Amino acid sequence: MPDLPPPRHPAPGEEVATFAGGCFWCTEAVFSDLRGVRQVLPGYSGGTVPAPSYEEVCTGSTGHAETVEIIFDPKQVSFRDLLTVFFSTHDPTTLNRQGGDVGTQYRSAVFFHDDRQRAEAKEFIAQLEREKVWRRPIVTQVVPFEKFYPAEEYHREYFRRNPERGYCQLVIAPKMSKFRAKYAELVRPRPTP
Repeated sequence: MPDLPPPRHPAPGEEVATFAGGCFWCTEAVFSDLRGVRQVLPGYSGGTVPAPSYEEVCTGSTGHAETVEIIFDPKQVSFRDLLTVFFSTHDPTTLNRQGGDVGTQYRSAVFFHDDRQRAEAKEFIAQLEREKVWRRPIVTQVVPFEKFYPAEEYHREYFRRNPERGYCQLVIAPKMSKFRAKYAELVRPRPTP
């Protein structure tokens, strides 16, 4: 019997955010470190094929993006905080690409769950454009959430479970170090041994 994903239902007072920002291993690792975030699950959104496999998504033919679904407590971390972290931990100006990962499955997207999230995401992008944070225009899609398919079990908590892997050491670990230093006030305290 396959390992089923953990329950994905927000508790009373919790909210859900869904982002695509390149490889979901990186995105999951970053958001898992935030205080107020109860669960981050990698998966697939934005496509047309029901319940796609990783191999199908990698072909680019399903229309899905590698996505993370985040369940969070807005009293501890706001949706705007999540947007701040999201836009500063990937390049929102490269169309269908993050670093060496190329294809529509690596596009930048905010899948909004309600009108408030849509408005906040649009205003956040407009503010970044006004401030000229990047030289190129932001290409992040802001689209309605429709469906999220959890990724296969071996993708979950990939960085935590595979720190010795080359991709984790060369790509994720440096990103996590920068993220933890820049957003120390938002990072969940680490347990002391």
